Amino acid sequence: MPLVTRVTDLIGRTPLFELATTATGTRLLLKLEQFNPTGAAKIRMARAMIDDAERRGLLRDGGHIIESTSGNTGLGLAVVAAERGYRFTAVVDHHACKDKLRAMRAMGAELVFVADDGDDNLATSAREDLAEAMAAGQSDAYFTEQHNNDANAVGYYAVAEELLEDVERVDILLSAVGTGGSLFGTATRLRQLGCTPRVIGVEPVGSIAFGGPGGPYWQSGTGTPPGATIGTAVDYSLLDEGVKVSDVAAFATARAVAAKLGLMIGGSAGGSVHAALTRLEEFPPGSTVVTLVCDGGEKYLDTVFDDEWMRERDLLDAATEGDVHAMLDRYAPTRRDQLVEAR
Repeated sequence: MPLVTRVTDLIGRTPLFELATTATGTRLLLKLEQFNPTGAAKIRMARAMIDDAERRGLLRDGGHIIESTSGNTGLGLAVVAAERGYRFTAVVDHHACKDKLRAMRAMGAELVFVADDGDDNLATSAREDLAEAMAAGQSDAYFTEQHNNDANAVGYYAVAEELLEDVERVDILLSAVGTGGSLFGTATRLRQLGCTPRVIGVEPVGSIAFGGPGGPYWQSGTGTPPGATIGTAVDYSLLDEGVKVSDVAAFATARAVAAKLGLMIGGSAGGSVHAALTRLEEFPPGSTVVTLVCDGGEKYLDTVFDDEWMRERDLLDAATEGDVHAMLDRYAPTRRDQLVEAR
């Protein structure tokens, strides 16, 4: 990589990791977005939203960026704001991981909480209402409104381009859906480039984007909780299938991948990987399945990877972790190589 002078110059060209391969040649590849600055995919869309606002004259020198965030979007906006001389206010709740909140503060962001200390419920709707009201009351402020910002999806076009530089094709694109930008932005650009994968969205049990009853969930930065509005970045015209994964299964998968392979992935990524592993043999032989791992697990050491936190919320399940370990053993790429040699 050439010498760079801005952190945002380090965005992109994240690696692909082959997690699993079936005996019929179907591969599960992980696009490891934790190798971006801030350790997450969302810095891609944070930069794209600010680029778009500047082009449209919505942000002036010294302006004020405001966003409702569960953490990773806020981290990306904090970087861009620091580089370009903007103020940044993140409207947050205590459901967000503490390390994300600390990191935003370290980069100069102002945090405004919508809930009292000790209330760790997800408060997406309240956050967004407050962020919108704050921006409306300030002449120099811009509410990036990630759930309804067209530049969100555009920020992920480069993911599709990178994928097709590394693999011949993508047959199944499967990933968590929060704002929807990463999955649908990548799918849009893949189609523009002549690749038409089957698109499978994953959300937590309790999220309402794909229907069904709403309820509480602990997977951070993903899904649409009851009472929140599904944003325009969720492009149902591109969605072939929506599936739900429980917190128990998602977190068990993240923990098993870490213990088995030394690869730390976040809780929502654990949900996507679980959805892919459990149906890998259902896909056509020889398929290339890509899952976007939107952040790493290091931010969740005091939640997903903390046994006490997990027990307190009845989320720790050794049997489910064992099932994931067994799937990782069964589909290990080295095992596939041995089968080919034996034949």
